[in-house]
Amino acid sequence: MPININNAGLKNTTIDTKTNRQVEGGNNSGNSPAPAKSGGDSVSLTSEAQQLSGLQEKAMNSSGIDQAKVDRIKAQIENGSYKVDVDRLASKLAQFEGDLFGSQIDGDE
Repeated sequence: MPININNAGLKNTTIDTKTNRQVEGGNNSGNSPAPAKSGGDSVSLTSEAQQLSGLQEKAMNSSGIDQAKVDRIKAQIENGSYKVDVDRLASKLAQFEGDLFGSQIDGDE
C-alpha cells in the first residue's frame, strides 16, 4: 500500500487562510507592497534612548585608548618611577581567574 506524503487530505488552515486573504484583497502576485495606511502613526524616543544613541555614536568614533594615560605611564617607565602594586595585581589576577573559571578553581585545591 503506497503512503501519501502530501498531507493525506489534511487541510493546513494557516496556509489556506493566508491564500484566501491574498485572493480576497486582490493581491495574487504576492510581490506588491501592502497598501499604505493613512493615519497618525509616529515614533518618539525617550530622553534615555536619545542619550544612549549619543553615547553609542561617541564610542564608535573613539579609539578606546586614553592616550594621555599611556603617555604618562610610558614616561614613568622610562625614568624609572613606575611602581607596580603587587598586592593589587595579585588580587586582580585572582579575581579575573575566578570570573573566568568560576567554581572550577575551588574544586582543584
